[in-house]
Amino acid sequence: MSILNSYFSRNNTIIENSFTNTGRNPVMELYFGSNQYSFAPYSFSRFIFNLDLNLLQEKIASGEISLDCTSFSSMTHTLKMRNTSSFDEALLNTTTSAGSQRATSFDLVLLRIPNVSGDTGSPQTWDEGVGYDFSNMLKTQNNYLGTFTNNTFFDTDTYSDRPSNYYQRTTIENWSYPGIYDNKDSITGLTGCNYSALTVVAEQHFEFGNEDIEFDMSGEINSILDGTLTGVTGWIIAYKPQFENITGLTNTYSVGFFTRHTQTFYEPYLETNYDDLIQDDRNNFAEKKVNKLYLYVYNDAGELALLNSNPTVDIEDPSGNIIFTGLTTCLKTRGVYEVTVPAITGYTTPCLFTDKWNGVVLDGVNLGSIENTFVLKSQNTIGIVGSYSKDPSLFGFDFYGIKQSEKILDTDVRKVGVVIKKAYSSQEVLQKVSAQYRVYVMEGTTEVLVQNWTNINRTPNEYYFIFNTQDKIPNEYFIDIKVNSSGQVDTYKKQLKFQIVNSK
Repeated sequence: MSILNSYFSRNNTIIENSFTNTGRNPVMELYFGSNQYSFAPYSFSRFIFNLDLNLLQEKIASGEISLDCTSFSSMTHTLKMRNTSSFDEALLNTTTSAGSQRATSFDLVLLRIPNVSGDTGSPQTWDEGVGYDFSNMLKTQNNYLGTFTNNTFFDTDTYSDRPSNYYQRTTIENWSYPGIYDNKDSITGLTGCNYSALTVVAEQHFEFGNEDIEFDMSGEINSILDGTLTGVTGWIIAYKPQFENITGLTNTYSVGFFTRHTQTFYEPYLETNYDDLIQDDRNNFAEKKVNKLYLYVYNDAGELALLNSNPTVDIEDPSGNIIFTGLTTCLKTRGVYEVTVPAITGYTTPCLFTDKWNGVVLDGVNLGSIENTFVLKSQNTIGIVGSYSKDPSLFGFDFYGIKQSEKILDTDVRKVGVVIKKAYSSQEVLQKVSAQYRVYVMEGTTEVLVQNWTNINRTPNEYYFIFNTQDKIPNEYFIDIKVNSSGQVDTYKKQLKFQIVNSK
């Protein structure tokens, strides 16, 4: 599995009965309870955002992210936002400098912004705005359909009311319903504005109030990517109506998360996990088990390239007999085609087989059949069944594709080769081991995970993984390697260090 991060294209916190815009604030504060920010006795806030999916869609269109061997259902998407209270346990159940209580034991929902007059209407496009402050609002509205009223309650303070806000989505366009939807499901005469009519994408319970947001958006995003869902202009994060509608509270209860304008590493993002793992069995093709083979296609420029269509594969035994014909292939990643070969039995091992890839057409040129070979080996030469004991090994690593302490532009895509060898040896390179890598940055002495343990690709010639800097925040990065040997799992810390720098 690999990951790709997509970031927000815009975001804003809207406040009940307020024209204040907070689109540029580095923190979004979701609150409910006693009102500090507008003129009603009780109030709440909601967070709206949209995602930039262009890079993800480009990778899918180019075949770099391929769903040919799997399906959209295997691709997962998780919205991740870092809680501003997650760093210090002392912040739990305390009062903030603004006088609000840290919220605990609550539920947040992720909602799709509805179209005008419900899903049958036109999309409600909106602008982020240029505001910053949460407090000191000068304007309110007497009622949902009434007129604007000027107030001088905080006449010495300044704020921005540039849309979007609770009432407006642009300078000249209002939301179809103030606040986007009605949390009381009251009869308003408008359609598509009731909470019960909205699409609830995900829910999350927060027991302590310092948990990070992790909303599963897999179904939602996959529907956008495959074209079945169109016209989405963003999503809403809010308390469930049961919390927004609480009355009689003497305190304001709030929770904060970093927005896209944070100056920290904790910018919110959508994490996409997809299967591009290559585990080529050509050098270790075992009898009596299913194996995988791959065809690697390069153009004249030495770049991995797409064929006009997927080839088929015939498997020929040492006597020239075709034992499997017309095996279907799939595109694993750009320029790499995978075939699953059924178990082969009844042969004296080792013996040489031929895999013929038929119908290979590159850039309209028919290349005919491409022949490769593999050696069918006894299972006993690849895996041991029975009584066996071996001391675990220690390993060393060399890397190519990224140099130690190298500075890399945030527009690069690097193929990182990992040479796995016996420790303290420069010659004994291992052909088959189980190895993984993970990526993180350091915030002081704290490791901030960027990519969790991921299997390293294995081909007949190398171990490697693709590291995409296009979706990474400029920072200093570290890579750990983990190897499983004889039942012992060893982690090798900070094997590779490099820095991603802003190309601008």
